[in-house]
Amino acid sequence: MKVLIIPEDVKKDQYILKPIITAMMEELGKPYAKVDVCQDPRLRGISQATRWEYIQGIVERYGGMYDLLLLCVDRDSEVGRRDQLNNIEQQARSMLNADSLFLAENAWQEVEVWLLAGHTLPAGWNWSEIREERDPKERYYLPFAEQRGVLDKPGDGRKTLGKEAARRYDRIRRRCPEDIATLEQRIHEWINI
Repeated sequence: MKVLIIPEDVKKDQYILKPIITAMMEELGKPYAKVDVCQDPRLRGISQATRWEYIQGIVERYGGMYDLLLLCVDRDSEVGRRDQLNNIEQQARSMLNADSLFLAENAWQEVEVWLLAGHTLPAGWNWSEIREERDPKERYYLPFAEQRGVLDKPGDGRKTLGKEAARRYDRIRRRCPEDIATLEQRIHEWINI
């Protein structure tokens, strides 16, 4: 199986998404899945990642090369984000053959929360508050990376901390039921058709 992750910000998000999606595929019984991150074109933020014109070009270019295409974006407290993603999914699916699937998921609130979910958090941090925080990257991720001494590493520490988090994928799934667990279930249903 070949999987293409389409992040809204490849520069940093790739270090979180690739190890976590790889761990998800292992959990789904696909330990040899080839998981790539879309590098060309590089989407520049949520405005491009939620515009059909950009996604259409990616699906046209890579749809025949990958079994599963995953658009992963931040929710950023936008209530209507899921509706945007549902619309993109519907349009993308009409372009793919029956053996391929396009799914879109929004991290609740940012993909850095998925990373944090795989770690033991500092004393006094409340998981519910982290999940609901509009800007968890600034409020939680960056202080955590600084505390761990990895801000000078690739992706402001995301490469190191993303790999560590993925080793505890079961914790990520348990802590992120609205997004990671839902995405895993949708992929599971598709695999088992």
